[in-house]
Amino acid sequence: MTDRTTLLQEVGQALRDNGLTAAITALVGGSVALLASATRKAFTNDAMLARLDRELIAERHRVDRQRAEDRKGDADRLERIEADIRAMRDLMFEAFQRGRTD
Repeated sequence: MTDRTTLLQEVGQALRDNGLTAAITALVGGSVALLASATRKAFTNDAMLARLDRELIAERHRVDRQRAEDRKGDADRLERIEADIRAMRDLMFEAFQRGRTD
């Protein structure tokens, strides 16, 4: 008598053999996919942080330039006010001096 296996037994054996291989392949593939996702997310976060840093630096430079322009404008306005005050003081001093000599 020969040991002949039935078709069902051969299919069952193939599923058991390939099932384990498929499970290992899926586990390895899933691990690689998870690692790729985490790596992509990490690089995306790094890129986002770098972009936010560049935007923050640009905003700081813009604010610093605006403040410098505002300070220059304030200094110019203060200088004009001081010049007007000196001119009024001189004018009042002259008027007072003329008023005393008359």
